[in-house]
Amino acid sequence: MLKKGIVLIVSIVLFFSCAQEKDKSITKLTDFVNPFIGTDGPGNTYPGATVPFGMVQLSPDIGIPGWDRIAGYYYQDSIISGFSHMHLTGTGAGDLYDVLVMPTNSRFNKRIKANSYKPFSSFSHDNEVASPGYYSVDLLDYGIKAEVTATKRAGIHKYTFPEDSLSQIHIDLGYALNWDAPTDTHIKVIDDTTIEGYRKSTGWAKDQRVFFQMEFSKPFDSYQLFQNDTLIENSAKAKNTKIILNYSTTEGEEIVLKTGISTANTEGAKLSLKNEAAHFNFEAYKKQADSVWETQLKKIEIETEDETKKNIFYTMLYQSMLAPTLLSDYNSNYKGANDTIMKAEGYDRYDTFSLWDTYRAAHPLYTILHPDRVNDMIQSLLAHYKETGLLPVWSMQGNETNMMIGYHAIPVIVDAYFKGADFDIQLAYEACKASAMDNNRQIDIYKELGFIPVDEQHENWSVSKTLEYAYGDWCVAQFAKALNKTDDYKYFLKRSDNWKNVYDTKSTFMRPKLEDGTFIKEFIPKAYTPYFCESNAWQYFWSVQHDVNGLVDAIGGKERFEQKLDSMFSYKPLPTDKLPIFSTGMIGQYAHGNEPSHHVGYLYNYIDKPWKTQEIVRKILETQYRNEPNGHCGNEDCGQMSSWYIYSSLGFYPVNPAEGLYSFGSPMFDKATINLENGKRFKIETINNSKENKYIQSITLNGNKISRNHISHKEIMDGGTIIFTMGDSPKK
Repeated sequence: MLKKGIVLIVSIVLFFSCAQEKDKSITKLTDFVNPFIGTDGPGNTYPGATVPFGMVQLSPDIGIPGWDRIAGYYYQDSIISGFSHMHLTGTGAGDLYDVLVMPTNSRFNKRIKANSYKPFSSFSHDNEVASPGYYSVDLLDYGIKAEVTATKRAGIHKYTFPEDSLSQIHIDLGYALNWDAPTDTHIKVIDDTTIEGYRKSTGWAKDQRVFFQMEFSKPFDSYQLFQNDTLIENSAKAKNTKIILNYSTTEGEEIVLKTGISTANTEGAKLSLKNEAAHFNFEAYKKQADSVWETQLKKIEIETEDETKKNIFYTMLYQSMLAPTLLSDYNSNYKGANDTIMKAEGYDRYDTFSLWDTYRAAHPLYTILHPDRVNDMIQSLLAHYKETGLLPVWSMQGNETNMMIGYHAIPVIVDAYFKGADFDIQLAYEACKASAMDNNRQIDIYKELGFIPVDEQHENWSVSKTLEYAYGDWCVAQFAKALNKTDDYKYFLKRSDNWKNVYDTKSTFMRPKLEDGTFIKEFIPKAYTPYFCESNAWQYFWSVQHDVNGLVDAIGGKERFEQKLDSMFSYKPLPTDKLPIFSTGMIGQYAHGNEPSHHVGYLYNYIDKPWKTQEIVRKILETQYRNEPNGHCGNEDCGQMSSWYIYSSLGFYPVNPAEGLYSFGSPMFDKATINLENGKRFKIETINNSKENKYIQSITLNGNKISRNHISHKEIMDGGTIIFTMGDSPKK
């Protein structure tokens, strides 16, 4: 009897152990993602539905303009004016918001001036859900439950209506927000379940085109089609068109609508529906989107007992894959940067390249996690070159916006080249050289003088341009050297020293210069002036990623460099200092909310003080990211802010993004495994890891002790295991 009892107890224990293991095994990484991070505060993210690097970003719009609503949605607001199909993630540019859809009924008809008298409804965060590829909210004034999901090129809506004889679905192509404005729109009724059309608009990107076909699971009873403010029978074409579809619904009735899009033509939009959204099973699309995200999130699997850190990490990994976005359709057609319809032969064309931001960490991260997609991204940059004669500066929707500075497609291409990406190398070099030799954007003056002088233009950004151009020149030089183009190598290497032309030995800062070569007299390093791009002299001093040792020498050696770094993180702005909107996430003069600061914490590694890098990087990780709507300390910027977190939490970061080396910081997790596309795994393990134990005591790579402060890209891609032994005091 006793023996039977023991067997029974053991069986029960094994049963519950297996059950726990099963529960553990079915926990999805998508469950840790919080798409609301960054929807409050300065993050400027959207909470809606998309898939990795997808063309569609189907998300709610508040409908009221303003900086806080750049992505269409602001967590502090209380109304929703509809769901549009395209959005930018974490930028400072108010554009897109194409093809707005809003369900209504007879319960509520209030209109307000703030959202241009469009239909709207109040909502509560208590009745709102967001997860990768899915968003839902209760439109309280109508009693309608709205749900949206997405495929790469299609958006799918499901609206659950109450009983009402005048339920409606509004499709508004005249709707515009912030910088966006329609120029030509078209709606055609095909039958009682299908409409098609296009929305052409201008804004930050001057010539945007979205062609669409929309299908409905239930035939509409009737409709009102508006051409501007005039009712039209079947086909409307004007700057402002909209259609209202009328239904009689029963309690709990569901209507599903799906929208396929293309930037080229209606035929492409139809194929988007045919190939990606052939049925009306909303739950199947939702499950499919979740599965796509799960596959991508599994590229990095972390182990930690801190659930909040898991939420932040997997949300950052999610947000790192919201841009660039797909541009070409199933016919491989897309709206080119030369304003004609182009064809992507043998690759997917991408756009939304926020290069001043993303060259620093996001694109290097893609070379580890998405090397196959990197090939297409580089070919997309080269397509832009073939269309315009230059590589993009900041491109979106087949347009060059010329936002920000530098020629940072160059480091993205050069980095990909040295990491073995597959593209036309000779064309790539031609494109890099042409972009660096162009005479626009003051590059002609830069070539002549070796620096950009102060002038009277708004946002002259003279010092920042000089430093960014010099870094790009170093990248071209390395590319030329690899291709045995010796003369070009020498020329661009010499140009990469141009940072020295704006270094002032007296103030020990990069200082604005007049055209005659003299420094300006009035100079306050912490002041925000037109000479520095969204920064001050403190923040841009360190932008010599290609020659940190030269910068150390220029300032007078390692001790002096250390003192200046220490001051960077301790010299706090005064309460009376007026900080601009982009100076956020401040630690002393360091501004984590803006990209020029992102590599600075790692510079202690270059002066043999790695414990100071470990200390400040861990501080940034712990204080500048939170699992809440106001969880970003600055604009997320198309994946850069999130990519910094991914790298740094794993324990390394690309200080020089085109060098193929990653500088060590302070790993946060007990274990992390990078599941590489080549089938190998790179494992990161920590011993004695804790919040207090932030200092690296020793490192082994594949069983061999190493004493350097970096790891190479090749070592990661070859797979293996790196083990950090951590402690609570610096290992000097």
